[in-house]
Amino acid sequence: MLSVKNLCRSFREGAREHRVLEHAEAEFAAGEVVAVIGRSGSGKSTLLNLISGIDRPDSGTVSVDGLDVTALTEPHLTLFRRRHIGFVYQFFNLVPTLDVEENVRLVLELNGVRGAEARERSSAMLQEVGLGDRLHSLVDTLSGGEQQRVAIARALVHRPPLLLADEPTGNLDEETARQVLPVLLSLTRQRGATLIIVTHDTALARTADRTLELRDGRLQEALP
Repeated sequence: MLSVKNLCRSFREGAREHRVLEHAEAEFAAGEVVAVIGRSGSGKSTLLNLISGIDRPDSGTVSVDGLDVTALTEPHLTLFRRRHIGFVYQFFNLVPTLDVEENVRLVLELNGVRGAEARERSSAMLQEVGLGDRLHSLVDTLSGGEQQRVAIARALVHRPPLLLADEPTGNLDEETARQVLPVLLSLTRQRGATLIIVTHDTALARTADRTLELRDGRLQEALP
């Protein structure tokens, strides 16, 4: 479903070039949940940005369902992300001026789904994450765990084949993380989507089908 080949990315830090990814390669199957671990600054978030086309590699390719993402123009990349990828972030990235249902519905509207269908689908998705009674609450009145449930609903509502989660439990306390994580995993598996989770949380990584470690710019299977 997803193929990363020979991926290289470096950044300049003053006069010095810092190589983050060095010929990184990996294959991800449809419906697979994969955790990516590594020390801070190892390039985990950069990897997600390259997969989604938010950033461009120095060399190498990212292919999703046979489509070379690295070859797309910016307008086509924007459409690709809207239709094919769901994002879950550490700090939720919700729109504070919109209520819960509007935050989720926004993704559908950007994909051309409007009116009653958009409202019905966003409401149904929020029911699935346990927030059917908070549809018209402003997001800043919710707890951290509830906000992350809204973010999960937003990521899944347009039925993307690929989900990218960057430290999805990193802003939650341990108990809240234990409650939210099963929601993300079960709903992703129900839909047969591929989920890539960047995390420092070893307990979270153990819930994945397999774990990759990003070390010295390369992806490798993590030892059990």
